[in-house]
Amino acid sequence: MPPVLETVHNFIDGEFQPSDEYIDSYEPSTGKVWARIANSSEEDINRAVEAAEQAFPQWSSTPVDQRSKILMKIADLIEERLDEFVEIESKDQGKPVWLAKMVDIPRVIHNFRYFATYALHDLNSSSLKQDTSSTNYTVKCPIGVTGLISPWNLPLYLLSFKIAPAIVCGNTVVAKPSEMTSVSVKLLAKVFQDAGLPKGVVNIVLGYGKTAGQALVVHPRVPVISFTGGTATAEHIRRSAAHLCKKFSLELGGKNPAIVFEDCNFDKCIDVCIRSSFINQGEVCLCTSRIFVQRGIYEKFVQAFVEKAKSKRVGDPVDSSTFCGALISLEHRNKVTGYIEGARQGGATIQCGHGVLDLDLPARCKDGYFVRPTVITDIADDAPAMKEEIFGPVTCIVPFDDEAEVIQRANSVKYGLCASLWTENVSRVHRMSPKLDVGTVWVNCWLVRDLDMPFGGIKESGTGREGGKYSTEFFTEEKTICIQY
Repeated sequence: MPPVLETVHNFIDGEFQPSDEYIDSYEPSTGKVWARIANSSEEDINRAVEAAEQAFPQWSSTPVDQRSKILMKIADLIEERLDEFVEIESKDQGKPVWLAKMVDIPRVIHNFRYFATYALHDLNSSSLKQDTSSTNYTVKCPIGVTGLISPWNLPLYLLSFKIAPAIVCGNTVVAKPSEMTSVSVKLLAKVFQDAGLPKGVVNIVLGYGKTAGQALVVHPRVPVISFTGGTATAEHIRRSAAHLCKKFSLELGGKNPAIVFEDCNFDKCIDVCIRSSFINQGEVCLCTSRIFVQRGIYEKFVQAFVEKAKSKRVGDPVDSSTFCGALISLEHRNKVTGYIEGARQGGATIQCGHGVLDLDLPARCKDGYFVRPTVITDIADDAPAMKEEIFGPVTCIVPFDDEAEVIQRANSVKYGLCASLWTENVSRVHRMSPKLDVGTVWVNCWLVRDLDMPFGGIKESGTGREGGKYSTEFFTEEKTICIQY
């Protein structure tokens, strides 16, 4: 008998609603269809927007402390169902089960709890100015229906980072997750029902970006768009909606450098750079894909890094010893391996990984989309693998001599999301950090996040910032009220 496929409908006005068409969703680790995802039409988007509009007056007038309690209830229910969420997120995206359990789903819980409590303080604050004839003060007002579009690499992690601040600020939501990783949102929608979130506050529409996403972006009654994804898609979004004067937050790609000096903590640097290069199969916008190593330790660094990379197990996501699971799709795997082959043909050295080491996979994974952690050396700064976002388990290691040189080379790409500096010299940190064209500089660490801090990129890595007050500012409009005596 054929396998029973998971079916995921749209979630509109508090109910699951079937679609006229469905999309096949493939399990990355097996290459087989395992779910059917609603393929939304413009009509589906219109229904979701109408439901969100109808819910907005009541939800926006609900006191923030009551909205906060619902977000806390959502977080509690996700925590109670942690293992179910973990299993689905791993199966749908290809990441190891241990990673979803350690990072993805705990972060979803944290996102709801963080914004539930943060809003109690931020939304109740205002500026006040008085003189003898008048009083001026400000209030933060929700905007209305917000359009939220999230990617496939960290499905619920990033979607919840948008939904939580949007609704706690009093907005309603139409969310469009990636068609490649939509199954876990079914569980999230059930949690919304069980937590008592009023109907229409969060609506989830599924399908392709070029149809469902496009209809949401250009909808005249959706004044806010928060998008996380590729730079090319963001450019299309901006062009499509430029005439509508929408409010945009765009968190896009990266080509992130690590800069390693001779005085670094060598062992820690190797361990963290392995993680920053290959965690989640390298499918994180913040992953390190260019490692600049000071010449005096370059050969030692390459040897140690390659040895560690070779030891990382690639295989079945349910195996606790697996470090790298499967890439999201066959097309994406071909894109990643194409960059590696292009570097090889251009004269670079593939130290380990694709085309050098064989994969040892269990039978059920023989048709999955796997690529070994790959290390490239002897490559020019203007090679595609050094300039373009690969979004896979691939990193390039090159030598440098001095600060001025490495700053120029690190800044020579169109992206500007993050960088990491590895040095014990505090003066060097203060000199270099402002000169790096990125939104975040990590020093002797990577991906240490405080949600109070602004997150986002510059250049073609995006516009706007997320986190704490930056998210609540984005999802509200600050209004000045002047009373004359």
